[in-house]
Amino acid sequence: MTSHYLMRCFAFDQFGPLSIRPCHGSTWSRESRPMRLPSTYHRTHGVRYFHGCYSLGDDQLWGVNRRRKGGDHSLSAIKSIRAARPDGAPIYVIMDNLSANKTPAVRAWAARHNVELCLTPTSASWANPIEAQFGPLRTFTMGASDHPNHPALTRRLQAYLRWRNTHARHPDVLAAQRRERARIRSERHQPWGRPRAA
Repeated sequence: MTSHYLMRCFAFDQFGPLSIRPCHGSTWSRESRPMRLPSTYHRTHGVRYFHGCYSLGDDQLWGVNRRRKGGDHSLSAIKSIRAARPDGAPIYVIMDNLSANKTPAVRAWAARHNVELCLTPTSASWANPIEAQFGPLRTFTMGASDHPNHPALTRRLQAYLRWRNTHARHPDVLAAQRRERARIRSERHQPWGRPRAA
């Protein structure tokens, strides 16, 4: 599919949970003043989930933060993907087997609008191409950060997306994608349908 219809292939997934807390990451500081990670005893901001969409052919990434995962939010993401190719011709959306991604409402809307849902096998979300895009997202927005609240984190995420989509082939972005692919392979690479060795 991706080898023949790349410009009509998209990927969707949820990234998170995103919580408001200091995060480790690489940064520069003087030797006498190392960066300290403050503690957080009370986390009153709750969590968010980034619902991300990725166009394989255009190499463009977009998405929004939501308070929860749900079929209505998955449907909104698929509608935004359909809007990227409004010609009515078939498009293919790769996503994991989460129940929110295959509700009756999602399936019915997809069938009416010529959207084919390509669900990855259970425990094989690493097969979703968007997974490698979440590595740079984590590196450039969460690494060495201490956001005061979710609106600040959302602004940082959207600023990164704008920069990333105009610098998709930047060496730092490509290096972060390679690191994420290596991490996914080391943690999740196993033959489909077989239990992990004890």
